[in-house]
Amino acid sequence: MIFNKLSRCSSSVAMGILSMLVMPVAQAEYKLNMTEGVTPISQDLYGLHMLVFWICVVIGVLVFAVMAWSIFHHRKSKGAVASNFHESTTIEIIWTVAPLLILIGIAIPATATLLDLEDAKTNADITLQVTGIQWKWKYTFVDEDVSFISSLAQSSRDVIKDPTSNENYLLEVDNELVLPVGKKIRFLFHSNDVIHAWFVPALAVKQDSIPGFINDSWAIIEKPGIYRGQCAELCGKDHGFMPIVVNAVSQPEYEEWLAGMKAEAAAAAAAGEEEWSMQDLVARGETVYQANCAACHGATGAGIPGAFPAMTGSAIVNGDPAGHIDIVVNGKTGTSMASFKGQLNDVDIAAVLTYERNSLGNSVGDMIQPSAIKNAR
Repeated sequence: MIFNKLSRCSSSVAMGILSMLVMPVAQAEYKLNMTEGVTPISQDLYGLHMLVFWICVVIGVLVFAVMAWSIFHHRKSKGAVASNFHESTTIEIIWTVAPLLILIGIAIPATATLLDLEDAKTNADITLQVTGIQWKWKYTFVDEDVSFISSLAQSSRDVIKDPTSNENYLLEVDNELVLPVGKKIRFLFHSNDVIHAWFVPALAVKQDSIPGFINDSWAIIEKPGIYRGQCAELCGKDHGFMPIVVNAVSQPEYEEWLAGMKAEAAAAAAAGEEEWSMQDLVARGETVYQANCAACHGATGAGIPGAFPAMTGSAIVNGDPAGHIDIVVNGKTGTSMASFKGQLNDVDIAAVLTYERNSLGNSVGDMIQPSAIKNAR
């Protein structure tokens, strides 16, 4: 038995070494240092980090050099005899003053960087409200009347059994956050449910989103590009499925995107006044369900026994439409069922309700129009 355990242990070690040798790409991307970033504050933080790092390196080299010299020249084989003294005022002054000077040297740039980091409000060009929701992000441009939800892209959900086929597995979203370069962006963070944390290393922005509180931060993105991040606070079942994708673009591109978002919002509002067919509602509802409901109730509607109820055969789904509308629009206090009236528009809610009532093993046969959702708000 012991021999078998040793054999398995040796095999595991061998496989670990082999995997390190045959994965050059992963090893090439492996970094020990912190991200330098593409914002002024990220570069300040990186510079401060490197300053403290090299100070520690110099201290370490000096201390170990003195220790090595002392051990070598005062070894027993050379007949060294230990000194016997009670105190040395000179040494005590040196080891008090030297660390004090080092700390002052670190504190001055650290304080300046900290004050700069906290100055989010001054001269902000854009104010962006970031709301953490289980398990997605909501972005609201305060001065532009633009708001949207950003969720994990379906491309990551589709390859969950073979993540290697997706280069950015769990790091793609359905709606990217587009921001202009060269503008000061003030972020306001809060949460609708539990504590989340919005973290994009390249922007040096990492702030908790806490229910009932507003935290802020800021960034000036200096280089166009795609910058990815994730929720950095353990927030529940799908914590690992809350990616962040920031697309930094030029000011004209940003204004074009903003105009497109406003046009989409106007089109969605107009669509809410229309009568939709069963086929169109079910087709749209499936997409909405997979993005917003499948995490808890399952892709097939089976739910998770003891945690999240099934859609298939549900008394609410198969019952009075008013009750079904109410629980989706307003949520249910004391449960994980969130309110979706602030997350989805009238068409999307009507579509997902119709889909649930006529798919996932249910066949009620009715449909819910956007006008019914508008009246329920």
